Amino acid sequence: MKKCKITDLIIFIAATELIGVLSGIITGASFSAYNELARPPLSPPSGVFPVVWAILYALMGVSAYLIYCSDAEDFEKKKALTVYVIQLLFNFSWSIVFFRFGSVAGALAIAVILLGLILYMFSVFRKINPTAAYINIPYIIWTAFAVYLTLGTLILN
Repeated sequence: MKKCKITDLIIFIAATELIGVLSGIITGASFSAYNELARPPLSPPSGVFPVVWAILYALMGVSAYLIYCSDAEDFEKKKALTVYVIQLLFNFSWSIVFFRFGSVAGALAIAVILLGLILYMFSVFRKINPTAAYINIPYIIWTAFAVYLTLGTLILN
């Protein structure tokens, strides 16, 4: 692994967390509408989401940092980090589409695509640094759960 600085790690984590914060700011007060929707079984209280996402964004930042600092060929790192950014953009858009625009069907489409992108990212990361891939397992599980919740919300509303 090439020598990376702690500041690189902080930048990766902070940049990833910033995506979540910006999504939350754009979503704004629309999040309160979640409590008014009929929700499927196992739906967590709304206060759980910010905590889980903060943890997941930090883990995602660490995994991207590990790829960035790896000894892989530049082409492979660029490919992996490009997939990372693309899935992050889909992640960013989900809550805006769901809460701000009120499109549960649109959010479901985004969630399904996002899950596919994360699985692809996992595969690409694993070839470069298995630890970077495995760090994303909680993200995969949570996103699969988000697909279930979004589908359930669509059906019930």
